[in-house]
This record gives sequence, C-alpha cells and structure tokens, in this order.
Amino acid sequence: MTAGVLRTVPLAGELTASLIDRVADRYGLTAAGVLRLWTCRNSPARHDGGGVRADAEVVLNEAGRAVLAELCGVEPTVLARALPAFTVDDPKIGTGREAAVAQARWRAAGAVAGPAAFGCRLCTARRTGAAVRAVRYVPRWQRVCVRHGRWLLNADADQPLEHLDLGSVPEVVAAQRRWPGVARRAGRAGVEPEQAFQLAHAVVARWWEQALYWEQEEVWPYRLHQLAGGSVGDELAKWRIVGRDAAIFPEVVAVAGALLEPAMAELAWRASGGLRPRARDTGDAFCRRLGERVGRAWLGPLLAADTGSPLSDFTGAVVRARRGEAGPPGWREDPWHVKREQQPATMAGQLRILAAEQQSGGSGSRWRATVSAEHRCHITQLVDEAREELVELRGVHSGTTAEVARTLLEHLSRSAALIDQAIVHTAAAAVTAGVALEEIAAWSRLPAQELAEIVAADPDDG
Repeated sequence: MTAGVLRTVPLAGELTASLIDRVADRYGLTAAGVLRLWTCRNSPARHDGGGVRADAEVVLNEAGRAVLAELCGVEPTVLARALPAFTVDDPKIGTGREAAVAQARWRAAGAVAGPAAFGCRLCTARRTGAAVRAVRYVPRWQRVCVRHGRWLLNADADQPLEHLDLGSVPEVVAAQRRWPGVARRAGRAGVEPEQAFQLAHAVVARWWEQALYWEQEEVWPYRLHQLAGGSVGDELAKWRIVGRDAAIFPEVVAVAGALLEPAMAELAWRASGGLRPRARDTGDAFCRRLGERVGRAWLGPLLAADTGSPLSDFTGAVVRARRGEAGPPGWREDPWHVKREQQPATMAGQLRILAAEQQSGGSGSRWRATVSAEHRCHITQLVDEAREELVELRGVHSGTTAEVARTLLEHLSRSAALIDQAIVHTAAAAVTAGVALEEIAAWSRLPAQELAEIVAADPDDG
C-alpha cells in the first residue's frame, strides 16, 4: 500500500480509530492490517461476547500522527481540527528513544474526549462518498440527525443497531431543534448547558422507570413501539433500554427549559411555604406546573410524593439558597448537581445486566430476569412510600404527649402496612422464581405455612 494514494478526509468529531477503519476500508484492507503501521502498546476493549467495542479509541504519539496524516493524504493540522483525540498525549507512549517510532495506545473514547455515538451513514456518504460506519464524539443532547430523522445510538453498547428511525416520532426531531434555545437560556442564567441537560435527563429517566406503574401514561409506550419499528414484540426489556434516551428526549428538553425559568423557582419557593416551611403536598404548584409542561396534567401529585429524587434535591437546593440555609453535612449546594447514585444507568450497563440475567435460570436466575418490571416497580414504590412516612417523623418529638404519640403511631402504622405489602410481593416473586418456601420464610421471619397462605392469596388484599 502506498501511503496517501487514496485521500480520506476526516469527519468533524470523529474518533481517530474510526478514521483508521475508514482508511482501511478505502484501501480494501482490514483494520488490523493498517494498524500494523503503528506499534500498539495494548489491545482494544472488547464486549463480553468478544467483539471489539465500537467506542475503542486510539491515541497516537507524534510520529504516529505523522503516519496517519500521510496515510490519509491530508495535513496534520486538518486532522487536529477534526479529530478530538488526535492531539491527545498519552504518557505511556512516545517518550525516550522510542519517540521516533510510530506508536499507538488503545483507550476508551469516554476517557479521552467524551461520549461516542455512531455517525449517520447517510451524512457520512454525503461527506465522503461512502456510506460506511463512522463513530464520532457527540454530546448526549445532540443525538438527532435532523437532516435524516435518525437518533444516533451510543457506540459503547453490545448491540447491532447504529440508529433509530424517527420518522414516526417527529416530536423527537422537534425537541432537537428546540435544544439550542434552551442551551442559550442556560448560558444567560450562568448554568452550563451540560448541567441543565444532565439534571433534566436524570429527572425524566427516573420517571421512565416509574412509568411502568403509571396507568395514565400513554405517550411513551406508543413512542417506544414506533422507535422499535412499529412494535417491540416480545423484547420489551431490551427496547426499554435501547430506546429510552430517544423516547424521553422531548420531555428532557422541556424539563431543562422549565427548570431554568425564574417563575418555576418562584413556584418551588411558594410550595415550600417560603419563610414558613411546610411539607410538600399533592397540590404542590411547582410539580403541577412541571407535569403540565410535559403534557401530563395528572403527573403533579406523583412528583410531589417522590421524595429523594433529583427533582426534589433541585427544589430543596433552590429553596435553601433563598432562605440562606445550609444543606446537610457534606451536601453539595448546587441545584444542578446530580448525585452519583441518582445518575441514570447507561444503555451499555443495562444491556450487560440483561444479558447476564437471560443466561441464568431457575431459582439461581437473576432477579430482574424472573420478576416483571411492573412487579419490581410496585415493590420499589411500596418501599419508597414507607420511607416517606418515616421521613415525616423527623423532629416530631416536640409538643404534647398526645400530639407526638398520635403523629408517631399514625406514620409508623402506615409505614408498617406498606412494608408488609412489600414483603408479600417480594415473597411471591421469589416463590415464582423457584426459591424454596422454607428459605423465604426464614428470611421474612414468617411461619412457612402462613407465608404460603398469604402468597397464594391476592398480594394486594389487605
């Protein structure tokens, strides 16, 4: 192969490894054959099934960059402008006497220059003349190819799709068109657009998990079926993972825009009681307005009852700042900060868990594989409601004996009833999965015969 005979132009934001793949394809060679031009210090990351991850990135030393520039037939400055990782230095290569040797080292794209997604093949063909696979660094809020109506999927997951067709869900494309305005509004408010998106995404992704138990929710099921080509068939679990970010994108943009509005902060302040704090109730005006902003007027009471969520943390920080109060010890007083435990699971991580669950069977199966999403959601909801009852007891030990006793007993009894229901639902799920009744009885501290009778009855029967 004579370097530079066939000119290969880079795509804006493309992974260096992706460009090398396209160069190999242009010369009719394998990527492994072209990579022999560099001394590789390690191997690319692979999926559990053995395939190389599409987001595997290559970092080159100075000599290695020169080789790639010559191979592509373009100036190094052109590659530096287009490829975010082209000028990234790696301390493990390119030093000492070996600096003159073209070297490369494999890294994960996310650790080099951010999240990676598959490029639109139609756009690639328009730019290069060949409709081949390309992988680019793309922020999560720019995953829609507006020209061709496609949602560009993450490149780190072990699944074959590169995009989802948005032809039947134009509201997703419309939301992408609205996002720049939201980003500008964030800038004017002194908030990084990335922060606004991350918080809104965490808020709506939490709703997505809870929505399995929302009888009124009709938009997302329809949208998910359309993203799956008309129907998810018998692969609901997979499509809820693969299609989540595209399905919720319109709501994410709407929530980000709403949370940036001073009027919404004022509603949160009033709902909190202002300078006379009070517990949030189902008539919370902030939650009601937010539900209306996403086209779900019925959602407000559900949001008001969801304590410990990214949304409640946001409103709490906004209210405390206005009162001049400090948060709990170690609390980061930034309303736009999303705690690690509240960050949504990635598509790649969820697919790995799903694959592991599907490979197991019987009582040794994975919980998520044998217990339906609706059943898991119901158990979680019962536990969350019980927790909320207990949270209401903070600072309750003041007042008359009768007042304190009544408050304690009412909340404790309601919490106990909810926990009892959660125990029954959990036991029923375990029995269905094949776990021995004697083991379940020991764990729940209930007589086996009594437990068998409870599980055999309607779990929702008080």
